[in-house]
Amino acid sequence: MEPGPWGVGEETAILHGGFLLAARLTQPRPLRELRKADWPRVGPPITDALGEIGARCPSPLQHSLWKKEAVAIVWAKVLLPGPPAASLDQGWKEDDFFSVGRMIPDVNHTVLFELVKALGVPRLFVELLLALPRDLRWSQLEHLVEYIASETSPSDIRFFLDVWWEVMKHKEGQEDATVSAFSALIRQHGCESSLDDGLQPPKRFKGDPGSLNSSPTATSLLMVLIEGLKQTYRSIALPRMRCYALANLVELLSVFTELEPEGSPLPVAEYLDKVSSVVSLWTSDTESQFHRRGLDEKVKEAERSMSLLSVAKLSREELFVGLDFLCSLLRAWGEELRGTLNSSEELCYESYRLLDTLTTFGKSLDCFSETRDLGEDETHVALELTQITKGFLKEISASLKSKDLDTSLMCSVAMTIIEQKLDRHVEMCSVFASEKTWAFSKDWAGCLVKNKALFQKPELVLKLLETLVNFAMFRQDKEARELQMQVTKAVVECYTELSLTDKNKVISDVLASWGGPGLSLNLQVIVEGFQEDLNVTFNQITKSVSDEGLARAVASVARLTLLYPEATVKQLCNLAVVNLGAHQFLAQILCSFPALNFLETHDDPGRPRSLVVRCLEEAVWGRLSTAREEEQFLEFLAFLMQPSSGTPLVSPAEVTKAFVLPYLKSDSAEIELSLQILSKVLGIQSCSEEHWIKSCHPFPLLLSLCKLLDGYTKYWHQPRDQLFPSLETKDLILNILCQLCEVVRPETAPSPELWVQSLAWLHRKVASLDWTVGLRLKKLYGDHFKNEVPATLFEICTLPVDEWTSQPLPAYGPGSGLLAWMECCCVSTALRDTMLTLLTVNVDNPEEVNLFSKGFLVALIQVLPWCSHSEWKRLARVVENLLQRQVLHVPYTLEYVQYMPLLNLRPFACYLQFSVLFLRGFQLLCSSSCSTWLPAEAWLHVVQLYCGSLTDLLGSVKSTAGPPSHPAEDRTSTQEVSFICIQMFCHLLHVAAMLPEKGCSEPLVVVALEILSQYETFSSADTSPSNTLRRANERHFLESITDNVSDKALRGTLLQKLSKLGACSAREPV
Repeated sequence: MEPGPWGVGEETAILHGGFLLAARLTQPRPLRELRKADWPRVGPPITDALGEIGARCPSPLQHSLWKKEAVAIVWAKVLLPGPPAASLDQGWKEDDFFSVGRMIPDVNHTVLFELVKALGVPRLFVELLLALPRDLRWSQLEHLVEYIASETSPSDIRFFLDVWWEVMKHKEGQEDATVSAFSALIRQHGCESSLDDGLQPPKRFKGDPGSLNSSPTATSLLMVLIEGLKQTYRSIALPRMRCYALANLVELLSVFTELEPEGSPLPVAEYLDKVSSVVSLWTSDTESQFHRRGLDEKVKEAERSMSLLSVAKLSREELFVGLDFLCSLLRAWGEELRGTLNSSEELCYESYRLLDTLTTFGKSLDCFSETRDLGEDETHVALELTQITKGFLKEISASLKSKDLDTSLMCSVAMTIIEQKLDRHVEMCSVFASEKTWAFSKDWAGCLVKNKALFQKPELVLKLLETLVNFAMFRQDKEARELQMQVTKAVVECYTELSLTDKNKVISDVLASWGGPGLSLNLQVIVEGFQEDLNVTFNQITKSVSDEGLARAVASVARLTLLYPEATVKQLCNLAVVNLGAHQFLAQILCSFPALNFLETHDDPGRPRSLVVRCLEEAVWGRLSTAREEEQFLEFLAFLMQPSSGTPLVSPAEVTKAFVLPYLKSDSAEIELSLQILSKVLGIQSCSEEHWIKSCHPFPLLLSLCKLLDGYTKYWHQPRDQLFPSLETKDLILNILCQLCEVVRPETAPSPELWVQSLAWLHRKVASLDWTVGLRLKKLYGDHFKNEVPATLFEICTLPVDEWTSQPLPAYGPGSGLLAWMECCCVSTALRDTMLTLLTVNVDNPEEVNLFSKGFLVALIQVLPWCSHSEWKRLARVVENLLQRQVLHVPYTLEYVQYMPLLNLRPFACYLQFSVLFLRGFQLLCSSSCSTWLPAEAWLHVVQLYCGSLTDLLGSVKSTAGPPSHPAEDRTSTQEVSFICIQMFCHLLHVAAMLPEKGCSEPLVVVALEILSQYETFSSADTSPSNTLRRANERHFLESITDNVSDKALRGTLLQKLSKLGACSAREPV
């Protein structure tokens, strides 16, 4: 056939032949006057012709399309009789329908209706009906009602009820080419038809694009159907047809009126149950028109019947006309129908639909009656109908109303809805994914694999995973494992297509359901080969550390995290520590999964702990073997707590509880790293008003740090086999204690009373420790407690009694005040300045100054070995201050001066005195009276402090002197700086000569070389005429001093340096 519904071809020729035979059989009357009774005799040629056409069609779909074209041609012929002879010349050119219209004789509605009945295509009829202009569709439906009401037969009743049902199921916007062409043709001719055509013209109608929801015609269309039932209900005798008629009427009154309940559609599970019930009924009912249809067609049709759209609403008056009519029908038919239904073993589709719609209708009517303002007559009708409906349903056997469905059928129906992408296929995916009784048949797995794109939503992925785990727990045979692998692969592919946000949702739910092991807890197929997959993936990631590779890395880790979260996190954490420079990149990857901020409770429900922290503990903590690994671990932790973007993955409180609190004991191997971690977390600002430290037992934490500080007072006398943090760590502890005193404020306590109690508890505990520890808590104590110091401190200081109080300490006997004063100076910069202010020394009394200076040297030597670097720097400032104020008397001897230096040394007097003070201190420290005072390992620390101070002195000298190449006029010349360098060098060698033979030379060599380099810089800048001679003499003097050094390594290195100075000097012009 030619393209389009009006083309002429072989099929239209066959149809033409059928109509010609039918026309002969009606003679002498024409076909347009055919009566209903004549159809059995006249109709067969037409239906035979259509049967022959169907046999020639290559597919059922093509046959169905031709049926629609045939009905459209006949209906068009009914509405558009042939044109007059005068217009033939123009018609074939301008009218698409002209050719095929001329082939078919004029026919009436009888031919149309009987043809549709014979073909069994009420849906097709309704599609064409509703494509007509609205006035015409109404008149055509009235024609149908009039036709059915006359000489009514059972087939007429069936046809009418089928058309009614199809009208309610119809959805606009689904018209095909045939329907569109039919609509266009009728509208075209409706506008252009002329009264001068010599034939009886059709009724004039407007060619507007009206739709079913246009009022009032739309509601009139529905009322035509009700009126048709009123005219024909007495002819309905079969119980099945009565059920059908009642179901149509109830459905119309439920959906197309005010009774329609507002809100969401049926829950998808109930919807599936109903669709499956309908399919089941059609399958078992041999009389159903859908009995022989395939499952796909049955499901599609069942879904249509469940998805009625309220395209029009009857008025209140029309509603109650319908309700009154329904009431009379139920009174007339109810008792007989109840008996018939209860005597039958099972329902047919029509009776099932009646019971289902009546149940819904009854609920809607109850709600309507309660919520609407009804008149007296309306209330009476509603009440009576409610009673009749309830009575009818009450007497129906419960076994008929609730039929158990075959699980496999429901599964097949659900899969059909999904595969055909029917109306509610998206919701059906949720049922499919979670219904465990269906899962893991081969068809189920196949449907999932085939329709993966529909399951790319986080909630569906999770439901599939739950179903997968459930199946794995009960089936472990070979076939089951193969299905598990197939389904797991499909689900992971669905998950891979999700956005990162949605992936995190899935991971979060996986952790909530199965904890750290995730799917691996129950899916053995995941565990097998996972470690290899993990290694390969992370090997690729660590080889492509870049911003460009981040997205790919995150995607790869997301897949592994879904399968086995804790193993993935452990591997990542381990690599972050051992893989040089990759820790920040790996931290970025890990922080892409905020879902991993998951608290586990399986060990102790009352104390949840972080999954990531546990993985760090198990995979990294205690295994850090180098300082570099510890550094990367610290930086990795810091990034997890404070990422550059996004939310933190672990909190400072979690880190503190896991890596700090359990290890704050002096004999812990991890204490130094724990303290570094604590320092790091204290630097992170609290995100909430309530500081996180509150949850970390701040007062016991403070006490632990105080005990560690107390341990340093016995540092050099600890047993050698006992672990204790190094003196370098003491500064870290002091900084942490200072930070804690800043953040632990009254606000961190639940109440003011508890704050005071906690302070009192801490004060009581600290009282048993070294007295200096309490001074470090002054910021925390505030005005609650005075500073408690040895009584002898009051002898050399004017301490305010409202802030200071004495305590009897046996170790601080007479003359120990200066020692206590110096220990106070070590505590803090503020307290040091206070001590300098409150110190009382009568500088006008030579004897007092001498005594003070001697006592100061002894106290300094007593404090020195126990000082940390920061404490010693504070003391160095004390020495500098006292020298500048000339309170401390340090006479400068000329033991390393060959001749009287005619130089201006006043600007450098303090530095020379400081250097001599060190020398005198070491002379005392190395004397026979103190020889057993320090253990061998303490000497290196003392020398390091000394060398650090010499370096600072050297820097101060350079700062005072200015740049050597451009000495300022108001500054001393380079000769003074050279002289000072020589003195410091000699003092250093003197100290080196007194020290124990082993273990201390390295820091001395470094400083000595630094002094010589400084000497060389300044002496070379001297442009005086005597410079060459003076430098030669000074080099000879330095060499003679160095020759006396007993340490061979130190002597050899320094002599080598001096020889280079000599070579440089020899090359300079005289």
